[in-house]
Amino acid sequence: MRKGGWLPLLFGYTDSTRDPRVHHPDDPALKTYEQVMPGFVEAVEMRLEESWPWRAHLIAKGYDVPPYPDIFRPAGERPDDPALYRAEDSDTAFLTDRLLADLAARPRGWFAHLTYIRPHPPLVAPAPYNRMIDPATVPEPDRPLDKAAARAQHPFVDVWLDAKTFASNVEGFPDLPETEDNIAMLRSIYLGLAKEVDDHLGRILRFLKDSELYDETLLILTADHAEMLGDHHGWGKMTWHDAAFATPLIIRDPDRPASHGIAWDHPTESVDVTPTILDLLGLDIPDTMDGRSLRPFLDGRPPADWRDHSYSELDYGDPITPTLWQNRLGLDCDRANLAVLRGPRFTLVHFNGGLPPLLFDAEGAGEARNLADDPAHAAVLLDMTRRLIDHRMTHSEGLFSRTMATPDGIRRARAG
Repeated sequence: MRKGGWLPLLFGYTDSTRDPRVHHPDDPALKTYEQVMPGFVEAVEMRLEESWPWRAHLIAKGYDVPPYPDIFRPAGERPDDPALYRAEDSDTAFLTDRLLADLAARPRGWFAHLTYIRPHPPLVAPAPYNRMIDPATVPEPDRPLDKAAARAQHPFVDVWLDAKTFASNVEGFPDLPETEDNIAMLRSIYLGLAKEVDDHLGRILRFLKDSELYDETLLILTADHAEMLGDHHGWGKMTWHDAAFATPLIIRDPDRPASHGIAWDHPTESVDVTPTILDLLGLDIPDTMDGRSLRPFLDGRPPADWRDHSYSELDYGDPITPTLWQNRLGLDCDRANLAVLRGPRFTLVHFNGGLPPLLFDAEGAGEARNLADDPAHAAVLLDMTRRLIDHRMTHSEGLFSRTMATPDGIRRARAG
């Protein structure tokens, strides 16, 4: 971002003066959760469920391209058979190719926000990534409780284990049994997809170095969520477990070489990324932003008043079509949500709708034992609850929990 710039997350640029859609009276014309907000112009559209430019690319290459989700069905009789497209034509390769082609012609001063879909399910990888990782070498999932005990831990968990099934992680195998061998196979495909992303990130870094932009470019690598991959017997991301919320954050500022290779264990949140970029570019940080700039860490001077906890939310409701949680737990969309406060030792999971809280001790049994009903931890529960309320009051704002982007446009549920 000075003379060059790259952020691995949506590839595009903002230019509100040239795009008439920004001021269109029908904005925002959202018909899927994958669309970008008005004011952000995509250089190339890449979605999980649509991805028309990529589909056009595959058709031009001679592929028979089925609609989503069959486009991500393995071309064979096994889940770890290769995708229908070659590695050089994958969604990851296509987006990287388009980025590099664009940057080769774009003058310095660009900003790229590059979003890789992978290693997101449906789990399918082109050869050789589909079997690059030996399932025998993949660690087993973390399952401190058996499945029955995990279900009994909380009503939310009992529904969660039914909401995202094992077989739903791969297309075309609805009856795939959840055996230990199959679990290891799906985990290995996931890691193969991660390796594919790593390889293409390497291509981008090589381009920056060959173009003499590497030491003029601010690099930020992060993600929106992780995957359970069988941990605690669950799949997907719709849970409060640490495994779904732990995401990478790597920042390389060429103006701060002393920070290169330094790791900090302070809690950060996704809301810190944008303030950090603005601060490093010398731009004002809007006072409406909840996050804080991470620049002090890059300067080697973490703030004395830095937060000692992280805050997360999960909305598992739908204002239009009630979710499995809403139906089985008797919740409306306004109450189908939870908040997680993770401190240096204790984690509080607070549920809306009258569901009981969860309290975990990282120095004890961790997420295997709920201490919320333990009288010996009543003071801890009260303290964590107060901290949670303080956070909500500090960052209170209107939520969009009653709004849904649908194929027919924006729809809202009535209050009450």
